[in-house]
Amino acid sequence: MSAVVKSAAVKNTVPKSVVRRRRLRTLPVYVILWLVGAVMVTPLLYALVSGFKSTDQLSSNTFGLPHPWVTSNYTSLLGSGPFWRSVGSSTLIAVATALLTVGASALAAYALARFAFRGREVLFTVFTMGLMFPFAVAILPLFILLRTFGLLDNPWGVILPQAAFGLPMTIVILRGFFREIPGELEEAATLDGCSPFGFFWRILLPLARPALGTVSVLAIVGSWNNFLLPLLVFSEPTWWTVPVGIQQFQGQYASDVARIFAYLVLAMAPALAFYAVAERQLIGGITLGATKG
Repeated sequence: MSAVVKSAAVKNTVPKSVVRRRRLRTLPVYVILWLVGAVMVTPLLYALVSGFKSTDQLSSNTFGLPHPWVTSNYTSLLGSGPFWRSVGSSTLIAVATALLTVGASALAAYALARFAFRGREVLFTVFTMGLMFPFAVAILPLFILLRTFGLLDNPWGVILPQAAFGLPMTIVILRGFFREIPGELEEAATLDGCSPFGFFWRILLPLARPALGTVSVLAIVGSWNNFLLPLLVFSEPTWWTVPVGIQQFQGQYASDVARIFAYLVLAMAPALAFYAVAERQLIGGITLGATKG
């Protein structure tokens, strides 16, 4: 109780000029944050409001509020089967990609972090070199490979390459986290009769839950936003993902700009909702990894 009173007394004795200087010192940071937030939010709000207009209203009243509000742009899309089919396809592919990427990367990162063997650092360097390999360079050989194995117009033709290109970043993140787990913990588990895989499954993975959540979010968001690979693999609308669906919808309704805005907003909504839910997990995992050691 006395410590609280002393702390309050110290705060009250701080001169107002010092407090004013501190506020002025942090003011540019807040101004920059508000400006960046406004730049990012303004296009989203404009697209949202424009979706409630007709094309004629967009021409005559570009930046004003709709009059009247045209809700049919959104309701017609929410009642259409192709839109929900593309959302379901993107969700299935994103979840499968995340499971495959995180599962394979966790095993590889565990071996590269906790086992000493000849060529370990060379192998890790090979994985890190994958970060410098642009996806666009592999389009032609990847298409030939997928056609050879009969994976065109097949969701595995998107899931497997996405998982492969997601391995380098995920392994780098997980290996750094796994190496920070104390060796004494592994020794104690071994003395209790725990096998290497048992230590990995029962102890290491639960401890690495923040890092696993972070890489899972990154894998899902990366898969959801991927446009080039689904466009290359899927020629039939059955497995079109949301980005491909947007491109096809824009070509079909090129003259109905307001409806295209509505489609863009509805296509972004699942990703924004997922990120809003997973934001704390993502930021927590990144900051935890940054402060360890």
